[in-house]
Amino acid sequence: MIATDSLLEFFLETRAHSETICTPLETEDYVVQPVVDVSPPKWHLGHTTWFFEEFILKPHIENYQIFDADFSFVFNSYYETVGKRVVRSDRGNMSRPSVKKVYEYRKYITAAVKKLFEVEQPQTLNDLLEIGIHHEKQHQELLLTDIKYILGNNPLLPAYSKRILDHPVENHQQDWISVEEGVYEVGHNSQGFCYDNELGKHKVYLNAYEISNKLVTNGEFIAFIDANGYERFDLWHAEGWDWVSLNKIKSPLYWHKIDNEWHYYTYAGLKKIDMNAPLAHIAYFEAFAYAQWKGLRLPTEFEWEIAQQYFPWGKRWEWTESAYLPYPNYQKADGALGEYNGKFMVNQKVLRGGSIATSEKHTRPTYRNFFHPNLRWQFTGLRLAK
Repeated sequence: MIATDSLLEFFLETRAHSETICTPLETEDYVVQPVVDVSPPKWHLGHTTWFFEEFILKPHIENYQIFDADFSFVFNSYYETVGKRVVRSDRGNMSRPSVKKVYEYRKYITAAVKKLFEVEQPQTLNDLLEIGIHHEKQHQELLLTDIKYILGNNPLLPAYSKRILDHPVENHQQDWISVEEGVYEVGHNSQGFCYDNELGKHKVYLNAYEISNKLVTNGEFIAFIDANGYERFDLWHAEGWDWVSLNKIKSPLYWHKIDNEWHYYTYAGLKKIDMNAPLAHIAYFEAFAYAQWKGLRLPTEFEWEIAQQYFPWGKRWEWTESAYLPYPNYQKADGALGEYNGKFMVNQKVLRGGSIATSEKHTRPTYRNFFHPNLRWQFTGLRLAK
């Protein structure tokens, strides 16, 4: 539980960081939406602001003056309870509101929240603010990865920033960590912030297993490519093979073969691939196929959670073999916030860890990220188990 003063500081720090992320952008970059899964930076800045207005300011300030009556329609994401919204694929079609107007909106809402929490508020409202802060932190990672997709699919492959190291090398030797068979407790312990999908600390039985203390590297994955891994149907799920064939997938996202040498797009522009850096931007389908080729497997999310104390993590979101399902006795919250996680618990795979794009103060061993198995614009990689 965070005291009001430090919670307000946390809020202001988070709001400022979202705008810092956008500092290197040109105005034109704020509006682009190359694919449905990527939202324009302008939309992220507006949506995270709308979240505070919708769930904190409107219900808790008497005679609150809405900044713009159209913004709930423009910046609502998927909250059916709140009302109608712009279709997700149309977010890039909105030249208005302008970038300038969105920054004015951010300033207006930040000031209103600051004023509200300068006075002591009930814990329920503090909890709402904390959810809003972590919601914005989630979108900071999406901002970074969406910006990379926008610029990485620009024919000029322009640099975004030289300050971010996409591919930090893990310098330790690869080894296998053995975990004994037994009954283990998993889930969040209710101390500190977490999302509702982490709650319900419960016991699981695990067979004895071994898990790598190191992520799979680019060089190791190139060996899979050179062994015609993308052409061998026997390594892939049927749906994965359809995905590879239909989309003519031959390598991870952002990889380019130039003069017979592999390069990848990074935040600093096009670079030769670092063979020793951990692999990134792969789908679950690719992670599974690579593990099959190695005669190994992906860990379950529970195997990962129990073993994570024995290896460094946080450079890549790590695909697991676990479907995204509710924990025992899971209960969705009442109202619109009940739509945050529960309704997505179908046809998705759990990822654990974090990435180089994850904001500070937003990782923990019980964090359950989740994506459809074909998506790879996040910094997704893999760790092997056996």
